Amino acid sequence: MKIFLGLITPLVVYSLITLLHIIIPAKRTKGYVRNEITGEVMNYRINGKYVLPTSILIWVLLGYTNIVSYTWLYENRWLSLIGAFAIGLTYSLYIVMKHPSTGKSFLADLWFGRVKDPQIKNGFIDAKIWLYLIGAVTLQLNVLAFAVYHITNVEDINYGFLLGCAMLTWFCFEYLIFEKVHLWTYDFIAERVGFKLGFGCLAFYPYFYSVALWFTANLPNPGQSVLLTLIFGMLFLCGWILTRGANMQKYYFKVYPERKFLWVEPEVITDGQRSLLANGFWGASRHINYLGEIIQAMAIALVVGYPGVLMIWLYPIYYIALMLTRQADDDKICREKYGELWDIYTGKVKYRIIPFIY
Repeated sequence: MKIFLGLITPLVVYSLITLLHIIIPAKRTKGYVRNEITGEVMNYRINGKYVLPTSILIWVLLGYTNIVSYTWLYENRWLSLIGAFAIGLTYSLYIVMKHPSTGKSFLADLWFGRVKDPQIKNGFIDAKIWLYLIGAVTLQLNVLAFAVYHITNVEDINYGFLLGCAMLTWFCFEYLIFEKVHLWTYDFIAERVGFKLGFGCLAFYPYFYSVALWFTANLPNPGQSVLLTLIFGMLFLCGWILTRGANMQKYYFKVYPERKFLWVEPEVITDGQRSLLANGFWGASRHINYLGEIIQAMAIALVVGYPGVLMIWLYPIYYIALMLTRQADDDKICREKYGELWDIYTGKVKYRIIPFIY
């Protein structure tokens, strides 16, 4: 019976998050992307910053009343992962087979998807909003369970581990606080919904991002100095500033093109119809936000204090591979969209991700 309950745990969690997304009042927000059929700007319901704390409150109440142990998600993490794997695969097959072929092979369609913006009732539920909401909230609940397990079961508490939990908590909360800003990012602009995004958010994101915690939650304090722990904390903060700062500057430029961002006047390369931002974060490198994400992943792996545990490095290695391929795809899309204007921009901003290096 316990095995069955462990396997269906993600189904129960995802259903609860979906129900909260439906019943909690949400703000209707227009994004950047236009509907491929109608040409109208896409409309979204956004309420992640309310769904996340409500989900945590339910988790607290279930634990307090001993209905579900606070550490259930940690103790059943492998069974839950298997259940999430099945859900992610089923959803990916469903969302791909529901729509006509793009003309590519089935495997290519399965991986990348066939449609960009599947929605129900004019954005009442948007697939991408829903997928990222599921991923972020489930990740946060996993992190909380891991933290409670460590505090209650490890005699010599590792405060670097708890700081790693705090980093991922910040990661989840700030993503949903700035949820509407992500409507102007690569995921919403360029990606279709298939295995990469569907399975990624339903199985990979909520479980893999906490891999450093999975393999160190039961380990004692490694003796890492307080100073080094704080340095890794500052490293995470620097990565966040790069990522969030770049995304916010782009958002302001797209929505309020005449406004300054952090007192910086936007410097624009334009042909009179299309414009590219070429200063601030976007003058340092063409994808400075990707660098910020990689730095955050490195900081989480380092802060737990067990660099010799090879599994904790899977998260930053994944991010490096993801961002390198995404950078190449993004540059290709931009070159097709902007033509000679993109060549002028790349002549001015020479570095792809890392200023002065790459």
